[in-house]
Amino acid sequence: MEAKPRSTSNTASAAFSRRGFLKASTTLAAVAAQVPSFGQSGSGQVLAYIGAYTGKGKGINIFNVNTTDGALTPTKIFTAVQDPSSIALHPNKKFLYAVSEISNYNGTTTGSVTSMSIDSGTGDLRVMNVVSSGGGGPAYVSVDPSGKWAFAANYGGGSAAVFPIMADGSLGAASDVKKITGPLGASNPAMEAPPGSFADSGHDAPHAHQVESDPKSNYVFVSDLGTDRIYVYALDKQNGMLTPANPAFVQGSFGSGPRHFVFHPNGRLVYAITEESSTMLVMDYDSASGKLTYKGQTASTLPPGFTGTSFASGIHISPDGKFLYGLNRLFDSVVIFDINPDGWLLNPRWEWTRGSYPRELGVEPNGNFMYVAHSRSDNVTVFRINSTTGNLTFTNRWVPVGNPSSIVFLTL
Repeated sequence: MEAKPRSTSNTASAAFSRRGFLKASTTLAAVAAQVPSFGQSGSGQVLAYIGAYTGKGKGINIFNVNTTDGALTPTKIFTAVQDPSSIALHPNKKFLYAVSEISNYNGTTTGSVTSMSIDSGTGDLRVMNVVSSGGGGPAYVSVDPSGKWAFAANYGGGSAAVFPIMADGSLGAASDVKKITGPLGASNPAMEAPPGSFADSGHDAPHAHQVESDPKSNYVFVSDLGTDRIYVYALDKQNGMLTPANPAFVQGSFGSGPRHFVFHPNGRLVYAITEESSTMLVMDYDSASGKLTYKGQTASTLPPGFTGTSFASGIHISPDGKFLYGLNRLFDSVVIFDINPDGWLLNPRWEWTRGSYPRELGVEPNGNFMYVAHSRSDNVTVFRINSTTGNLTFTNRWVPVGNPSSIVFLTL
């Protein structure tokens, strides 16, 4: 049996606790505030949409979120989307988009992207249309802040695609597909991987893992595992075309495998997590040119002295820009960093995720609870966030979801 990482968060506790009965003094109004209100928009009820591969998870799992204790209550599973590896909300919260991680859409060798409308009263989903993703095995979908363009990263096809979003929220056919080319990194081991690592996700070809625009929708970034690069493209906002910026990419270390990245709320910093070397890359961002420049810090997501294999995965930054979180698979943990005013990562500590192979994490809109999706143990675990320290406390909640892959939240 694998040894589990010990929590070094000074607020974490492995002890179990049970909620007592409501005190007699609890008013009916307070109780009613915890009861979901449906049938009308503006109810304040929070929903979680969890994408899960069809074999076990059957599609997009929908839950009610209790914003007081973090509990998830299942409502239904939307089965109309096959293998939704990644889902994204439109900025207006009326539409949801999902990529299907397949390579046989309509008899082709591509995957697909599905647009769905969201019922404003119930949160129910309805498929509007489906289009080709422009490449095989899409693993990520995003929407730019303007709400006019959607993007898909085709992991199997090694490409990134742009889709116009119509007035009704549906998708047009891809306006551009950029195929990634470039020298491939090492298959094993990564240059900065821990001693004894055999982390090898695939440097046999380009594998686009994330595509996302900057906060101003001027540039689009594509992290590619195979070439160890993050590519930068200028976005033509009228025609949905991508043009390589100058410089056209930032190069990661040999074999590192950049996976996901986030922008700091100040818009001047970017953090990327590498899958095979298990590191955080710290970069300055020039919003005028799209240029990424390393600040000079590469922080490990693993504890000092760690040896062996682990694969880093998800990344999240707190809305106030004070804390950065990253997931480690095999060393099943969340790493927590403080971010100082200059953007440097300090004081790493680790929290065991209480599951196997954490793929993705999400934080509900109020910022009080973090949800970690485990692809091997088929569950989502719930942690309370200390907004002052950034540390996590396990709530003793395991939510069964088959092979979960992504999480987004919506307030009705």
